[in-house]
Amino acid sequence: MTRIPADRIAAIEARRDELQALMATGDLPGDRFVQVSKEYAELEPVAEAAGEVRRLRAEAESLRQMTRDGDAELRAMAAEELHLNETAREEAERRLALSLLPRDAADARPAMLEIRAGTGGDEAALFAGDLLRMYQRYADARGWKVELISASPSEAGGYKEVVASVTGTGVFARLKFESGVHRVQRVPVTESGGRIHTSAATVAVLPEAEDVDVQIEDKDLRIDIYRSSGPGGQGVNTTDSAVRITHLPTGIVVIQQDERSQIKNKAKAMKVLRTRLYEKERERLDAERTGARRSMVGSGDRSERIRTYNFPQGRVTDHRINLTLHRLPEILEGEMDELLDTLISEDEAERLAQLDAA
Repeated sequence: MTRIPADRIAAIEARRDELQALMATGDLPGDRFVQVSKEYAELEPVAEAAGEVRRLRAEAESLRQMTRDGDAELRAMAAEELHLNETAREEAERRLALSLLPRDAADARPAMLEIRAGTGGDEAALFAGDLLRMYQRYADARGWKVELISASPSEAGGYKEVVASVTGTGVFARLKFESGVHRVQRVPVTESGGRIHTSAATVAVLPEAEDVDVQIEDKDLRIDIYRSSGPGGQGVNTTDSAVRITHLPTGIVVIQQDERSQIKNKAKAMKVLRTRLYEKERERLDAERTGARRSMVGSGDRSERIRTYNFPQGRVTDHRINLTLHRLPEILEGEMDELLDTLISEDEAERLAQLDAA
């Protein structure tokens, strides 16, 4: 277990008190007050955790002394209290260590959710639709908003490809480990022999970019306008409203044709492009910092098979953490917290272990 040095704890609490005193003076300029307030809000829970560790450590030292002094009854009582203290102190030390781990600056952001049918033809498209519905149900339960950006429906149902924006509190932090290949094993409705087929869909979860995150020069864009094709409502394919934007330096291409308005299609396409460029830069910086090594849970590799949904056995297995839950119907209805909480806890444990080994 990571043990934070006493002088580090003292420094955290001292900085919290310093910020509190600064805000209480009433002399700070507006922009400086905002800056100090933001730092205080981020530091306050860390300082609370540090204070709890300091208190429990002091209590433990007092109890240890009591186990060495006094009569037998007092020593026995102190030993029992010390055991309880050790349990509480281990948990408090862990909470403090977690609060001091480097945070992903994108955790609080909305996310762009991209789901694409993979191997399996029509069955893969149907599964892509099932995954979209699962995430929509989960978002509804958390009070998030899901907006479809673009969709390519399959004739048999489901989607060949669908892109959605998910907004709300802590969206990316909860969904970022969903990127990868999701595999389904079930009997397709078109299978008369009752044979189980294996199909797959790819999920990508990207933190949404803001205008200030990515600077896009007009000269770096090629924008093509053409007539929409496929489903989209009456009139959608009778006007030149579809937009294809190519970012020349990276070769990234975004196509948007779901709206009747060329302006709306362009705005949505730019939103997707900005997010993909932001993620590309995040990947570059992450590779520089970590030598391209990421945790098994959070590798983000879209070619990696991360999870299997087995209908005959009613189970969902996440292969990264060897977790199997026999709750497939509930999970597909959006009851994903147990699965996501375990993934997040596993990632935290791995990062703490790396901190201990450093």
